[in-house]
Amino acid sequence: MDPRHNPYSPGAGNPPPEFSGRGVILNLADIALDRIKKGKQARGFILYGLRGVGKTVLLNKISLEAEAKGLHVIRIESPEERSLPAILVPTIRSMLLKISKGAALKEKLNKATRALGGFANALKIKYADIEIGLNLEQETGIADSGDLEIDLIDLLTTVGEAAAENKTTVIIAIDELQDVPEEQLAALITALHRISQRQLPVMMIAAGLPQLLGLMGRAKSYAERLFEFTPVDKLDAVAAQEALCKPALQEGVRYTDSAIAEILKQTQGYPYFLQEWGKHCWNIAETTTIDRETAIYATDSALAELDLIFFRVRFDRLTPAEKRYVRAMAELGAGPHRSGDIATMLNKEVSTTAPTRSSLIKKGMIYSPNHGDTAFTVPLFDGFMKRIMAQ
Repeated sequence: MDPRHNPYSPGAGNPPPEFSGRGVILNLADIALDRIKKGKQARGFILYGLRGVGKTVLLNKISLEAEAKGLHVIRIESPEERSLPAILVPTIRSMLLKISKGAALKEKLNKATRALGGFANALKIKYADIEIGLNLEQETGIADSGDLEIDLIDLLTTVGEAAAENKTTVIIAIDELQDVPEEQLAALITALHRISQRQLPVMMIAAGLPQLLGLMGRAKSYAERLFEFTPVDKLDAVAAQEALCKPALQEGVRYTDSAIAEILKQTQGYPYFLQEWGKHCWNIAETTTIDRETAIYATDSALAELDLIFFRVRFDRLTPAEKRYVRAMAELGAGPHRSGDIATMLNKEVSTTAPTRSSLIKKGMIYSPNHGDTAFTVPLFDGFMKRIMAQ
């Protein structure tokens, strides 16, 4: 069929043509946004799950809903390789300018801007990636101690006070939160805790991999009480079928029951993969009925594209030792697996494989769903490893 009319949109954070099975999550987020907008207490909202489940899509949708409600959203994407302070400085400055647009600057808004100047100047030596080309005024004694935790409390407090003064709310939206170093994550949690205690209109929504729960708990023990941790998983059979079929049906195209069964088996209900299989089925199909044979052909082309783009980019980041470790995991199946079983596959002691396991967790390739267990953060990665690397 004509690819110009293909309704599917696989990609990093691309919104799907149909939001299926996410109503409960979106409703919980909507309640939290409405509460904080009305000056009521609301816990921050943390989405966590494997890659390909649609966390970024949901985070973006919630951010857009917040903006539609008149809230100011600070968007931070993939802080990997950059410090949190370096990302916060320009985004907070941009947000403060938006709040002040069209109105005379008020006292607390001016104070927040000066606090931002002091924050950037005091921390530019410790965090060399902070750019000081903003010509921000500074005020002595506000967010300028050089201690990240103290200064971040001061900075976000002044931002919250400015938001309250201007009768608005600030939402900090962070994707890939697990990439924030623990020291910086702890400082952020502390600042948000202080703001919550003062009931200032600032709230964080974020998304990350499953290990985020452990990271935040280690950073600050009270994190689990400060945020609403919401798991995002693959879709159930009903929602997966709707996500696959409804966009096509709106274009006059239908799937046979056997085609649906084949695609759900291959994709396991993961939203990103449903979009990939749908895209390839559409491009391969010669009629407006997509049958099982088309779905089988689509599996070959979908996997070839995933191997080249989605899986390969993660594989290429691994060291030889890490590649051998995940290949041993793949031989055992989808997982999760006991760390000892993986070590046995490598003919090594658990203690000798522990550093490799730790580095893979830091790279976001694997996580520990339970003590001593190891699983892939990327669904279907075991199959890719068997295709790309001999045992």
